[in-house]
Amino acid sequence: MTSDALPLDPANPFARESDLPYGLPDFRVLREEHYLPAVRAGMAQQLAEVEAIATDPTEPTVENTLDALERTGRLLTRAASAFYVQSGAESTPGLQEIEEQLAPELAAHADAIWLDARLHARVEALAARLEADGTALEPDTAWLLDRTRRRFARAGVGLPEVDQERLRAINTEITSLDAAFGRLLLAGANAAAVLVTDEAELDGLPQDARDAAAQAATARGHQGAWLLELQLPTQQSVLSSLRDRGLRERVMTASLTRGAGGEHDTRATLLGLVRLRAERARLLGFEHHAAYVAADATAGSSDAVAQMLARLAPAAVANARAEGAELEAALQADHPGATLEPWDWAYYAERVRQDRRSLDESALRPYLELEHVLADGVFHAANLLYGLTFSERHDLVGYHPDVRVFEVFDADGSGLGLFLGDWWTRPAKRGGAWMNSFVEQSTLLSDAPVVVNNLNVPKPPPGQPTLLTWDEVITVFHEFGHALHGLLSHVRYPSQSGTNVPRDFVEYPSQVNEMWAWDPQVLRSFAVHHETGEPMPEEWVETLLAARQDGEGFATTEYLAAALLDQAWYRLTPEQVPTDVDDVEPFEAAALEAVGLAYAPVPPRYRTTYFNHVFGSGYSAGYYAYIWSEVLDADTVEWFAENGGLRRENGDTFRTRLLARGGSIDPLRSFADLRGRAPDIAPLLARRGLTGASA
Repeated sequence: MTSDALPLDPANPFARESDLPYGLPDFRVLREEHYLPAVRAGMAQQLAEVEAIATDPTEPTVENTLDALERTGRLLTRAASAFYVQSGAESTPGLQEIEEQLAPELAAHADAIWLDARLHARVEALAARLEADGTALEPDTAWLLDRTRRRFARAGVGLPEVDQERLRAINTEITSLDAAFGRLLLAGANAAAVLVTDEAELDGLPQDARDAAAQAATARGHQGAWLLELQLPTQQSVLSSLRDRGLRERVMTASLTRGAGGEHDTRATLLGLVRLRAERARLLGFEHHAAYVAADATAGSSDAVAQMLARLAPAAVANARAEGAELEAALQADHPGATLEPWDWAYYAERVRQDRRSLDESALRPYLELEHVLADGVFHAANLLYGLTFSERHDLVGYHPDVRVFEVFDADGSGLGLFLGDWWTRPAKRGGAWMNSFVEQSTLLSDAPVVVNNLNVPKPPPGQPTLLTWDEVITVFHEFGHALHGLLSHVRYPSQSGTNVPRDFVEYPSQVNEMWAWDPQVLRSFAVHHETGEPMPEEWVETLLAARQDGEGFATTEYLAAALLDQAWYRLTPEQVPTDVDDVEPFEAAALEAVGLAYAPVPPRYRTTYFNHVFGSGYSAGYYAYIWSEVLDADTVEWFAENGGLRRENGDTFRTRLLARGGSIDPLRSFADLRGRAPDIAPLLARRGLTGASA
């Protein structure tokens, strides 16, 4: 295919580099109809660029092979990155149709590159010559060469042609099913939202949350009612405050049964994904998909993952059962003879906390207003640690009016990049919270970073403040940790920029950034009353900090249940994958029972039918990454404490030795450079109250 095989209309905004600051896509002029031709033209252009590299008659060098590969696909990158950010955060039927068309084409495009025997031979020839000459490469180039060779092998370039053809077909179908799962899940979550017509049922729900529910109902044509929209995890934030047990049950049941039947049934789709990934793993010489994933991660093997999760499970469940016994006693006082159910947990956990700690979650919300959390929390901590400052650019726009754009400046006043924030939920936005990049930092391409955070906080009526729960505050800090990983990247190659690290390492910097929400200096800065400006009462701050480990049995158990479910599905061979959709729930129940995590009051953080991480978002067989990364995170928190905590010197060290490096060297080497040794699990066990798992 030649570069002019799919010429792009010069009027298409993607036909040229954006002239906006830092290459921000120009959403003032971008329209849905621009995406499909731009992405297709970008694929054609990149294949032509790759063809030129593969057929270059000169001896392969780093410059004409590795560097040249990194330079390919500029048009494709800028069009596809903008498209996937928008389709995830502001989807429309038109964007969904485009995604459905592009999914198999992009899979075939990747295969055309990574199954190109000529290109592979050129890379291998380069590696052989460098080894024969004894040439010492720069660490980032050596790592790029290693990862490039590994990527060819994992793509199946060494397989017989018949197996390669099957791989191509599998990859195409997987991408289509991934997209289909996401569409079904979004539609199913919207359909499952709980409509309330009697305001008395909302007793206990804070007024700002009630107003947001009324606004959501009105937006969907239910004037005078309240709509409780579903968040992606099993637990729903409203459950901690709703006094009506019947309504709590309705909300939890709606959450737990998403995707398990009806018009938006995800089960056939997810079974297809499990089967195809198992078949692909076998073709590539792996026992199952979990082994294929772990081999390219810091874990190294799926057995190492399984052993760690199994080690943590017994102590976590024991802690959860102890917590559950206390909650059931509180439940009995209200409903004699009742059994503790999943819809009771959050409500009675909050009640017990109020009794024990004299701290009410709803009383905290007026002190946790989004603007203060941003300016005086996440931005303030980033300034103290890294010297960063943030200036809102009202002249720049995002893909939706809710999106805000900030220019980020380094300590010396130089422009570092752009940060976009999109914090409110919408029916067209997929659930959860995440970070994306529009532009990835690279000195090779002279690109500065442009990153975006997405959350799903209920939007208040116009003129009212956005009051957060404490969990939402932690999510803001967490996602901004991903943003910092992108913004503070300082690498040569775009494929090594920022969060382009192994999946079980990518959560590490974001989890570290959560610590600053708990830091007394930062907490006292942002926790002020949104109306009076009065700081949160000191005794509340002290109580909040003291209560940090409350509920860790529940939190660890629900997480481990989801992580082990992910592993259970992806440790299957193709023959072991169920063929009947009605077998999904029994398989899930048996998998949880087998690892001792079948504790009914604490369902998995994500059940199979709405587990978007592993069936729609690239974390297949990788959800363990959060706890794996938390080993590094907890150890790093200790490093900060040992070195004086919130100090600029510590921030600069963390930035230089870890954040700035992105994926330019072995990530565990970056950690060792920071910590002076390999990771230690003990700080994680102490944080999670799992010292019984240390044996």
